Amino acid sequence: MTALLVLGGARSGKSRYAQARVEVYPGRLAYIATAQALDDEMAERIARHRADRGHRWTTREAPIALADAIAAAARDADAVLVDCLTLWLSNLLLAAHDIDAASAALCDAVARCRVPIVLVANEVGLGIVPDNALARSFRDAAGRLNQALAGQVDEAVFIAAGLPLWLKPAG
Repeated sequence: MTALLVLGGARSGKSRYAQARVEVYPGRLAYIATAQALDDEMAERIARHRADRGHRWTTREAPIALADAIAAAARDADAVLVDCLTLWLSNLLLAAHDIDAASAALCDAVARCRVPIVLVANEVGLGIVPDNALARSFRDAAGRLNQALAGQVDEAVFIAAGLPLWLKPAG
């Protein structure tokens, strides 16, 4: 596996699955976190996730500059985990960044990554149509990004109830 996209709903088990896939690689592992601890509940989530990772992991925070973080992590690690693209898109949208340009840069960084990379994202397009323009814009951007990455990676898997459903097997 060179590149894997792990999709799923909230609390589906996608982060646990992605971490297990990366931990099979020997050597140094890089975790790129896109979440920001903007409240106590999120700070607790971040701390819990960090505690779940062992000494082989180095954490990089990249709430906005994800493409640069991937390039840097790939120089220092033997495998990379990015969790999660959905929060990254939220960060971009709320900060009024050019989502299309950032998404293209991300796809390019994944293509150039010379170590195994696993990317985690929520599938947000399975529910009802959002009732406001911001939420619809976010849903559309997430769908376009997931499509672009799924077309580029070697493997894509959808996690439901902790179980993998293969969308794009390797080879």
